[in-house]
Amino acid sequence: MIQPIAYLLAAFLLGSLPFGLWITRLVRGVDVREHGSGNIGATNVRRVAGTGWGIVALALDVAKGWVAVALLPGALGLAGAGAGGRWPVAGAVAATAGHVFSPWLGFRGGKGVATFIGAAGALCPPAAGIAIAAFVLALAAWRYVSLGSMIMVMVYPLAVLAVLRTPLRTPAAIAGAVLAILIAWRHRANWKRLARGEESKLGRRR
Repeated sequence: MIQPIAYLLAAFLLGSLPFGLWITRLVRGVDVREHGSGNIGATNVRRVAGTGWGIVALALDVAKGWVAVALLPGALGLAGAGAGGRWPVAGAVAATAGHVFSPWLGFRGGKGVATFIGAAGALCPPAAGIAIAAFVLALAAWRYVSLGSMIMVMVYPLAVLAVLRTPLRTPAAIAGAVLAILIAWRHRANWKRLARGEESKLGRRR
C-alpha cells in the first residue's frame, strides 16, 4: 500500500501548486485573489496580468493534471499504471482535488477546470477532445467561460462512456462524474450570477 498512498499524495501535491498566484506575484507584484473574480485560475490571471500570462497559467494547470496521470505513476514505479490501471484514475481525482483544496492556500484553491482537463486528457484523449469541443461551442454561443467550463466537465464522463472500450471505461466515467460535481460546486457563485444576468462575458471587464 505504500506505493499507492505515495502516488496519491504526490498527485495531490502536484495538483495543489498555485501557478496562477505565483505568476501574478512574480510579474505584477499582486495577489490574484485580491483582484477580479478572486480566483487563481487562468481567466482571472488574464484579467490581472494579461492574456499571455493567462495562457501560461492555463498551460501549467493543464500540465500538472496530465503529468499526475500520464507520468507520475510510472515515475513512482506504481504497479498497474498502464492503460487499464485504476490508480491513474484515482490520481486524476487527487490532482484536481489538490488544485481545489490547495494546502499552499489554506486548503482554499481554484475551481479545478484546467487541472481536470489535463488529467482527463491523459485518461481518455478522445473524450477530452469531445469535452473541449463542447466548451468551444458553448463559449462561442454565450461567451461565458464559466458556463462553457461547466458544460465541458459534465460532457466528459458521458463522452468516456461513449468512446472508451477498455476496463478503464467505468472507473474513468465515475471519476469524471465525481469531479464534475466538485467543479460545479466550486462554480456555485457563477451559477447565481448567471441566473441574475450578472456573470462577466469573455472580453468584458467585470
